[in-house]
Amino acid sequence: MSKLKVGILGGTGFVGQRFVTLLENHPFFEIVTIAASGRSAGKTYETAVGDRWKLNIPMPEGVKNLVVKDVNQLDEIGSEIDFVFCAVDMPKDEIKKLEERYAKAEIPVISNNSAHRMTPDVPMVIPEINSDHFSVIELQKKRLGTKRGFIAVKPNCSIQSYVPALSALKEFGPKKVVVCTYQAISGAGKTFKDWPEMNDNVIPYIGGEEEKSEQEPLKVWGEIQDGKIISATEPLISTQCIRVSVSDGHLAAVFVSFDKKPSKEEILKLWKEYKGRPQELSLPNAPKQFLTYFEEDNRPQTGLDRDIEKGMGITLGRLREDTVFDYKFVCLSHNTLRGAAGGAVLTAELLMAEGYLTAK
Repeated sequence: MSKLKVGILGGTGFVGQRFVTLLENHPFFEIVTIAASGRSAGKTYETAVGDRWKLNIPMPEGVKNLVVKDVNQLDEIGSEIDFVFCAVDMPKDEIKKLEERYAKAEIPVISNNSAHRMTPDVPMVIPEINSDHFSVIELQKKRLGTKRGFIAVKPNCSIQSYVPALSALKEFGPKKVVVCTYQAISGAGKTFKDWPEMNDNVIPYIGGEEEKSEQEPLKVWGEIQDGKIISATEPLISTQCIRVSVSDGHLAAVFVSFDKKPSKEEILKLWKEYKGRPQELSLPNAPKQFLTYFEEDNRPQTGLDRDIEKGMGITLGRLREDTVFDYKFVCLSHNTLRGAAGGAVLTAELLMAEGYLTAK
């Protein structure tokens, strides 16, 4: 099978760097183009990134000498690739226009950005949970006037830990959910080297994060009506999002009440057995065990457990009854792998497997 040719828009940033490492030797995809702002255009990737390489693994040799293009060189980029991943750092309205330009030029866009997450005919997918939302793509193409160009997005990194856990319990009708997330500094595109004030510190505010954390799960759980994804109306969700002194990994403390209260044994069984299309298809970045529960009282721990299943698995623990809600538990996801680039790559793998991504 010949590989699809891929471009990365915003390839010099933190998430772009994750895309670069995840796509090295990928069985389905091959990086042929990296694009960024005009400041980086014309330089080799190694030179453009310079001392801003943020990962603790080396830059792949295969991309070092790629000459970075300007993201606005759409015709030149489009002639080389089959689709793009988008992780640009631009104002939201500019990202929205950029992604639509690419889609209208018959270039599918798999986006890590938030610009199109709430666009009604753009699927916002956690692959194991709502891959059925891909069906709106054909109607999106009609709106855009395209034959193969479309936009698909992944949700905010902060919801990746608790939405899967609650999705597995959907049959019991979650009614009210309170979540407090403790989010790593890489979620802001930072390391301790370039954000020293986060050492030995906690910041109880992340701009825009709580709104996303309360609204995006409802779209993930929504239904398709008349060619649009209509967000669910339940459960009611209240969140607080806190930046903590951790490099990678978003931990969530969850409180939930149900329409029909399950037993603890029922919850643990459903978590253990929960899987989706990526597991059925054995996709390259699909975790074999999507949800892993720890019996120990002090697990999951961010430093110990964020890399489970190569950073693509979700870990859970401390399930117990609550005095106000039915249950409470904690859960953990790797924010730049499952939550960002890895989630987008898995989405692309599933889109290819389901026939939405093809060679030109």
